[in-house]
Amino acid sequence: MCTIFTPNGSTITYPVNAMNDDLLARLAAIVGPEHVLQDDSDVAPFLTDHRGRYTGRTRALVQPATTTEVSAVVRACADAGVAMVPQGGNTSLCGGATPLPDGASVLIALKRLNHVRALDVANDTICVEAGCKLTTVQLAAAAAGRFFALSLACGGSCEVGGNLSTNAGGVQVLRYGNMRELTLGLEVVLPDGRIWNGLRELRKDNTGYDLKQLFIGAEGTLGIITAAVLKLFPAPKSRATAWVAVPDPRAAVALLARFRAVCGDRVTAFELVGRPMLELVLKHMPRCREPLPAPSEWSVLAELSDTTEEAPLATMLEQTLQAASEFGESSDAVFASTLAQSEDLWALRENANEAQRREGFSIKHDISVPVSRIAEFIARADAALLEWRPDARVVTFGHIGDGNLHYNVFLPRSTGNAVFAARGIEANRIVYDLVDELGGSISAEHGIGQLKRHEITRHKDAFELELMASIKRAFDPRGLMNPGKLL
Repeated sequence: MCTIFTPNGSTITYPVNAMNDDLLARLAAIVGPEHVLQDDSDVAPFLTDHRGRYTGRTRALVQPATTTEVSAVVRACADAGVAMVPQGGNTSLCGGATPLPDGASVLIALKRLNHVRALDVANDTICVEAGCKLTTVQLAAAAAGRFFALSLACGGSCEVGGNLSTNAGGVQVLRYGNMRELTLGLEVVLPDGRIWNGLRELRKDNTGYDLKQLFIGAEGTLGIITAAVLKLFPAPKSRATAWVAVPDPRAAVALLARFRAVCGDRVTAFELVGRPMLELVLKHMPRCREPLPAPSEWSVLAELSDTTEEAPLATMLEQTLQAASEFGESSDAVFASTLAQSEDLWALRENANEAQRREGFSIKHDISVPVSRIAEFIARADAALLEWRPDARVVTFGHIGDGNLHYNVFLPRSTGNAVFAARGIEANRIVYDLVDELGGSISAEHGIGQLKRHEITRHKDAFELELMASIKRAFDPRGLMNPGKLL
């Protein structure tokens, strides 16, 4: 027997084997037998999350190719009372797209929904299916002389549906916003199989509730996103990039304010990198090199961009940093004079997650606080963690321009990290309680998934959680959609 726990506390119990053959036959009739996978070797790559922290089981892996097929698959599972787990590129860092270990759910992979449906240059929009890789969207936009602004290190692996389901951010949120700001419309298959067509290309639509916002960031718990209308922008034609040594995070925040005052919206990215993070990249990524002659405890990767080729970005960058040095906000800098040099500097930042993965398990935190309190958070959290564990190694980096830090804790010897990670709840309490005190969030861009599902009960107001549960019940009263995640 298998039991599903619904949002209202009731349960649905059914015999697994009795319905298994009938459901599988129905799914095979919808998508074709070759797209309903059960063999361990076929489904194994889909069952473990990107960090290797969670491994689940599934009744079957189903790969629909159209929205109509997704609708039929969902309806079949709903009729059988079987839970569903939607999955995109499987790059989740919180186990949000990994099925539970009970093996009771059907895993619905969307990689075959990978078409660009339309691109409207005059309206600066692109309509894409949920299984499109992020790089596919970027390249399609570039081919039309436009720019899609979401930028993630995993762009060649992650898919648009997952980006939407976690409200992905990345390095250019400072200028363009996260997926909420980049999305105009959605197409969604609801938990009963009905299709909501909200693929509107409008920037103004004041006709009631903005339903798309409910699905963005919902991690597949309210329905399965199958397509989206996304905003495009004029393509940048000039860039200027610099790696800057700063004395501390407080100076970095001051430097950001200076850049924004002088350069305005030309400030595309402003990334903070602590020395321990840079050392991991230099250790594990052979092609990366020390950017400055003298190591600095803190660095900033700053980039300006403009839609005109004549914009004096390099001059603005150098003059701003020269003024900053006079006020003690920076001590050294290296400027990229070629595209290859810019890519080398960005490689130091974009390889951060891979370098950490190679180092081993760590206690990870994806938090946000007001930009004005970043320095206070780092100073106080560092001190508290070192008091808790004097041999802890704190690895800090992130999108300082929008207050989002990746604040992770390792041991000096990587061989002990797996055991150390088991004590994550102790470190979480230290970090998350401080985040709360400073008016921040325990999840900035990675979502909740399985990893933080119980933490949000401590850090969200009870009434807010009640409202979220009410929305879940309204859309998914039987609790069939991505159970064990978020709520």
